[in-house]
Amino acid sequence: MNRIISAFAGLLITASVCAQDSDPVLMRVNGRPITRSEFEYSFNKNNADGVIDKKGLDDYVPLFVNYQLKVEEAWQQRLDTVSTIRQELNGYKEQLVMPELVDEAFIEREARRTYDETKKRFGDDDMLNASHILLLLKQDATEEEAKAKKQTVDSIYNALKAGADFAELAKQYSDDKGSAVNGGQLPEFGKGMMVPEFEKVAYSLKKGELSEPFTTAYGYHIILMNDRHPFEPYEHHHEAILRFLDQRGIKDISARMHLDSLVKRSSLTKEEVIDSIANVLANKDLEMKYLSKEYTDGTLMFAVCKQDVWDKAAADEEGLAKFFKKNKKDYTWTEPHFRGIVVHAKNDSVMSVVKQLVAKNKVEDELANELVKALNNDSVRLVRIERGVFKKGDNAYVDYTQFGGQEKNMNNFPVTASFGKMLTKPETYKDVKGQVTSDYQNACEKIWVEALKKKYKVEIDQAVLSTVNNH
Repeated sequence: MNRIISAFAGLLITASVCAQDSDPVLMRVNGRPITRSEFEYSFNKNNADGVIDKKGLDDYVPLFVNYQLKVEEAWQQRLDTVSTIRQELNGYKEQLVMPELVDEAFIEREARRTYDETKKRFGDDDMLNASHILLLLKQDATEEEAKAKKQTVDSIYNALKAGADFAELAKQYSDDKGSAVNGGQLPEFGKGMMVPEFEKVAYSLKKGELSEPFTTAYGYHIILMNDRHPFEPYEHHHEAILRFLDQRGIKDISARMHLDSLVKRSSLTKEEVIDSIANVLANKDLEMKYLSKEYTDGTLMFAVCKQDVWDKAAADEEGLAKFFKKNKKDYTWTEPHFRGIVVHAKNDSVMSVVKQLVAKNKVEDELANELVKALNNDSVRLVRIERGVFKKGDNAYVDYTQFGGQEKNMNNFPVTASFGKMLTKPETYKDVKGQVTSDYQNACEKIWVEALKKKYKVEIDQAVLSTVNNH
């Protein structure tokens, strides 16, 4: 093991590495070996229960080879050194190793410290389990309003003394809706958790005792003391404290402190430390090894496809137009579409100007920009414009202006009209741009993959392939 793995082996959660069965090389792509277990991981994952488009081995191998060719091209272009991709890969590795760096002893110390500080704050005073009824009284209440509240709270108190059910009266009269639904029951509390006036009365009550009505800044209260007891020992609160700390990210705090410690002790960079820990984990867990590799390869594959194929195809207007013309029969509609713009104007006068500009400007692609330039500026917007190709049901305003739908106007821009052309079939690739772009990208990708097959040698050991999932 290298020096960093040797240093970390005793710091990570220890586990024996079980001896692995012989794992022969199933294929090589440009000399890069791919073992049978790596192939099986991919094949079985993509054919697991719940996967809709399952593939047999004969169908899956070509797909896997094409994928690996793209990955090889990404490695050859050293896309893993591109800063944005490197940051993404480093972030994933960090996310992968963090759970292994959680220091349970640190968390336990924090739990004990939290308990001790809480107990110290409460001192020797009991914890209280109480219910209350609150009648809110505004600070600026008139004498009449205050008198009415006092009469109500006194009536409630007299009813309680006569044997009325506290929970039922709390549900009916208490203005503290959070506790009222629970019959006035408050969360357990101790010293310093309530306003002083409330706390003073509460601590004066014995178990089962009812307070007389009293006031705080919130209004009138009546308290029923359900129970009181000394602050429980650490073991009693242990699980609740751990949940409290977990909600505040204690595991992440612990892992990052542990990681910082390892970095300082090793004199390596944070990325190098994470890489080494990830290697240790991969050697312990084959599933984790291939999960990490799958993420790395997938990230690189996406990056190289985007850079070499997808972005170029999407920006190739001439290529898109030729592709559409060649495959025009594949792009049909079962219902008419409206191609144009929907204009929402401030008033009829603005719409009159819009119509004059539309009559002068015959260049369809430039019309929306010309209207915006003429009628909107940084401080005043006289029109809002929607542009596209719409079938019935896509846009309520187009339905209203072109398909005989219910009248629809936009707030603040109440005058609506549309300008354009009704089509029974696409005229240019822009009428079905999303679909054409996707198809053109796929076609360009196929050509690119064929070029990769010529560029990189692929060797498959058929004898090893025959043992997949059968050894």
